[in-house]
Amino acid sequence: MSICNLYHEGELAIQQRANVTEMAQMNGRMVNKTIPAGALRFIELQPMAVISSIDPKGQVWASILFGQPGFIRALNDHTLEIDLSQPRTAKDDPLWNNLIENPGVGLLIIELSSRRRLRINGQVRSVSAERLIVDIERAYPNCPKYIQRRQWKMSINKEPLKIPISTQGVELNETQKNLIANADTFFVTSAHPHHGLDASHRGGHPGFVHLIKDQQLRIPDFSGNSMFNTLGNFSSYPYAGLIFIDFEHGRLLQLTGRTEILWDLDDTHEETGGTQRYWQFDISAWQECSLPFHIDWELLDYSPYIPKKVHGPSSNNMLSHTIK
Repeated sequence: MSICNLYHEGELAIQQRANVTEMAQMNGRMVNKTIPAGALRFIELQPMAVISSIDPKGQVWASILFGQPGFIRALNDHTLEIDLSQPRTAKDDPLWNNLIENPGVGLLIIELSSRRRLRINGQVRSVSAERLIVDIERAYPNCPKYIQRRQWKMSINKEPLKIPISTQGVELNETQKNLIANADTFFVTSAHPHHGLDASHRGGHPGFVHLIKDQQLRIPDFSGNSMFNTLGNFSSYPYAGLIFIDFEHGRLLQLTGRTEILWDLDDTHEETGGTQRYWQFDISAWQECSLPFHIDWELLDYSPYIPKKVHGPSSNNMLSHTIK
């Protein structure tokens, strides 16, 4: 895949601004039009996948699909099948209507316990009410940086929950603000009008996501693979979806809104790891629901790559979370 076809104008502009064009070209060699052979089995072992979609108003949403391992599987190196017959996410998740209008998706298949992740971009086509097919356009593995290791276990002594129904709103409540302020992990989705959608991971010490105002978040942007897929999309299309997992209480909080990239800010506490780069997120709307399964999560350790902890509660009190 040539560099001209690999990156769009937004990604190229951010790479140039960050002075990483050469590194981006080098790392871009990992991008393929098919799933790497070593990832085919990896996909089938996962109980969750982050998926991006865009609604008819142009808002970007992040969703998470859940299921017993095997609910997502590779039919071959350029096609995925998603089984929708078991509880997966809320009935009224924006994803389902969004796919009718725009079948483009970005997928992040991530194994928190091993810090392995695979990014996939493609087009969804419906085969039946219980089966989706994703035709792969590009796929590549990501480095393990900034992922907190968590071990999951679905509770075998409990019946699966019914497919949940969401609540919606515009202004965050105090519980939601507290979840965001104490989060060490979230997922972000972004889009380009002509180059598709993307799903990505963000991690840091609890408190790394700042509530600047009631409806505004500010997130430090650490150094990564230099490809700038997310910020490149922001540069071209400044809308995003965020999703937070409440690992303790078994809930999902989805946010949609508008982004702004902030360069060369004063970073006295070095919370950006030296980049002096942040991005801002103004919340337009939220949606919240319970998880469709009882899952026990155990936090094993934090990523050693995260810049030093400056804000947030002590991590010693957060080493084990159980979804009830």
